Amino acid sequence: MACFKSAIVLYFLVSLVGSSSAQLTTGFYSKSCPKLYETVKSVVNSAIQKETRMGASLLRLFFHDCFVNGCDGSLFLDDTSTFTGEKRAQPNFNSARGFEVIDNIKSAVEKVCPGVVSCADILAVTARDSVVILGGPNWDVKLGRRDARTASQGAANNSIPTPTSNLNRLISSFSAVGLSTKDMVALSGAHTIGQARCTSFRGRIYNETKNMDTSLARTRQNNCPRASGSGDNNLAPLDLLTPTHFDNHYFINLVNKKGLLHSDQQLFNGGSVDSIVKSYSNNPSSFTSDFVTAMIKMGDNRPLTGSKGEIRKNCRRIN
Repeated sequence: MACFKSAIVLYFLVSLVGSSSAQLTTGFYSKSCPKLYETVKSVVNSAIQKETRMGASLLRLFFHDCFVNGCDGSLFLDDTSTFTGEKRAQPNFNSARGFEVIDNIKSAVEKVCPGVVSCADILAVTARDSVVILGGPNWDVKLGRRDARTASQGAANNSIPTPTSNLNRLISSFSAVGLSTKDMVALSGAHTIGQARCTSFRGRIYNETKNMDTSLARTRQNNCPRASGSGDNNLAPLDLLTPTHFDNHYFINLVNKKGLLHSDQQLFNGGSVDSIVKSYSNNPSSFTSDFVTAMIKMGDNRPLTGSKGEIRKNCRRIN
C-alpha cells in the first residue's frame, strides 16, 4: 500500500511538472489569432528597413525583459507618479530602444485580434523575426505568456549583465535565469549585430590595449574620446566584419582580439569557454543551432501563464 501511495504521489508530481512546462506552446494562438505572425513580421520588417540597427535593438529588448523576473513584458511599463519601472535602470536608461516599434506592433496585432496577445509574447516573436530578417536562423516560438502588472528597477540593475562584466559574473548572471555556460556563450553571439555607445567600450579601448587588436583600438579611439562626457553616445559596430548580418563573425572577432566590449573579450581570454568560442568561430551551424536552443530556453524563464498577470491593451501601462 505504501508503494502504491508513493507511486500515486509521484504520478501527480510528474503531471504537475509536465503541465507547467507545457503551458508555452508553439500553436498557442493558432485559433485565437491566426494572423499574429504575419502581422508582427510586417511591422518588424518595416522598422528594420528604415533602420537596420533596430533589429539588434529589438532582440536586445527580449534579453533585458527575460533577465528581470522572467519574460513578462515588465520592461515596457512606463514610470508614473506612483510607479517606477525598469526603463530608467542603469542597463536600460539611454540604452534600451525600440519601444515605439513594439507600440506599433501591438497596435497592429490589436486590430486583427483585440485583447488576445500579450506584449511579452509579441516581444518573443519580434526577437525571432529580427534575427531571421538579418540573415539568422529561424525557429518556432513558444507562446502563451501573460503580462506582468509590476516591474522592478532594482532587479534590472542587479540582474542584467553589464559591458564591464568578467567571465565569472557573466556565467553567474546567466545561471541565475536558468541558462548554462554554453547557453551564455551562444547568446552572446547576438552581438554579431548592432552597435554600442562609446560609454560601453571606452574603458576597453584605452585600458586593455594589450588584449585588443591595435588597429581596432586606434580606430575606436578616433570616435570615442578618453574624457568621460565627450562623445558618450557615439556609436561603433559590435561586429567589425558584418555588423548588419547575423552570422558567426562575432566569435571570429574574439579569437582575433577584436571584441569591442570588455565582456565580449572575456569569452576568449584564456578562460574556461575559449574552446566554445573557437568551435563557434569555425562552425557557423553549430553556433546557430546552439543559439536557437538557448533562445527558446531563455524564453521559458518564469513566464506568467494561465490566470496570472494580464493581457495589456497598451504595452506601456497596466490595464
